[in-house]
Amino acid sequence: MSKADRTRQFIIETSAPIINKKGMAGTSLSDIMEATKLAKGGIYGNFENKEEICTESFLYLRSQLAAKLDAAVAQGISAKAKFINLLEAYGDDKNTVGGCPILNFGVEADDTNPIIKEYVKKSIHSAQRRFATLIENGVANNELSSKINPEHFAIKVFAMIEGAILCREILNTNEQMNIVLDSIKTEFETYVL
Repeated sequence: MSKADRTRQFIIETSAPIINKKGMAGTSLSDIMEATKLAKGGIYGNFENKEEICTESFLYLRSQLAAKLDAAVAQGISAKAKFINLLEAYGDDKNTVGGCPILNFGVEADDTNPIIKEYVKKSIHSAQRRFATLIENGVANNELSSKINPEHFAIKVFAMIEGAILCREILNTNEQMNIVLDSIKTEFETYVL
């Protein structure tokens, strides 16, 4: 990796948690300069504009989150263990500084930034696909009942978790997350063979 690539990556990794927490509109160039200790020219020598920094920050946060979730799934042997590990990874309130980047960037970009909106859309589908694939494999391996609809269950689980993440961030409590995760586990258990 060249020095320019390292500097660019440093700016992304340093800016990402700030943008995730303060929002794209709420994060100023001064915030990025202060965090990175780089001058304006040092930042704009590596990025065309703040929007590019925001886009790259989202992609970085998304990849970090996906790696964490994939690692949680990989630690399980059975479909049930993989599913529970995945739920617990989502339930971890130390997931990402400022909350879930899919939720944060998605809410801000839905009407204002079509590029990031498209990336968030792909991330939602990927997250839902992670759940659906796990369930499909469980059905194929006779670990889960064929009565479960993998796609529908995955959509419901993802939407419930994202809602609980929002409640956790606003209310500063895990109460809603714990209730949602317990409810999902209880329903999932009805499909375990």
